[in-house]
Amino acid sequence: MGYSFVSGQRAKEAVTITKRLTRQQSRQVTREHIFQSAAELFAGQGVSGTSVEQIVEAAGYTRGAFYGNFEGKHELVLALLEQRTQHELEEIQAMTREAATFEEMLDHLRSWHRRRDQSLASWLALRTELWLYGLRDPELLPVLADRERRSRDAIARALAQGFAARGVTTPAPVELLALIVHALDDGLSIQRVLSPDAGGMDSVVDVVELLMKSWTALARSPEHATEPTAAPATEPPTENLEKTP
Repeated sequence: MGYSFVSGQRAKEAVTITKRLTRQQSRQVTREHIFQSAAELFAGQGVSGTSVEQIVEAAGYTRGAFYGNFEGKHELVLALLEQRTQHELEEIQAMTREAATFEEMLDHLRSWHRRRDQSLASWLALRTELWLYGLRDPELLPVLADRERRSRDAIARALAQGFAARGVTTPAPVELLALIVHALDDGLSIQRVLSPDAGGMDSVVDVVELLMKSWTALARSPEHATEPTAAPATEPPTENLEKTP
């Protein structure tokens, strides 16, 4: 989901704040600034094209500060993946908590997409770089798979809440719809970056709303879900069917 970048100068200015923080708070601030600088550089020139020296220079720290928090760039990438995953889950959970109805949830989602649209190209570039880094290292594939699963689970819970509010049961597992929504978000984001005029910034939300309406139309209300299906009144007897030429 969302992610923001800060300039190296801004990070340098923020370092002075750590003097008033506890050691643990200061360490967390340092990690956040390194994450922000690394994310910006990874998006702009790739993970392989970015050095530790470039990251610490952009963040306004020394190599010692970097290695005091991470063993190396590989560990930084893993930590960045986890940080982004957790951030996205918190965003989805917050939208779900704040929405009394599914319509309000869609409004929150539209607002989020409009904010993300301001830096969509950078967000997508970073996401792609982290994917590629993981795909090139078989040991990282389970990490990527777990990240995607956690995101889908959060989407599934939000969708399930929306269906429950409408009093319907889904015609298929809600996890399937979550997978479709997750994949559409990625695909439509790519199309929006490549062809900005092909679809508006609300295209993902519009698709989610369309899918929800379609599945709701197909769904059965709980009180009808267990009713036996009656045979058609015009169905001919079996013996007559056997005699029909």
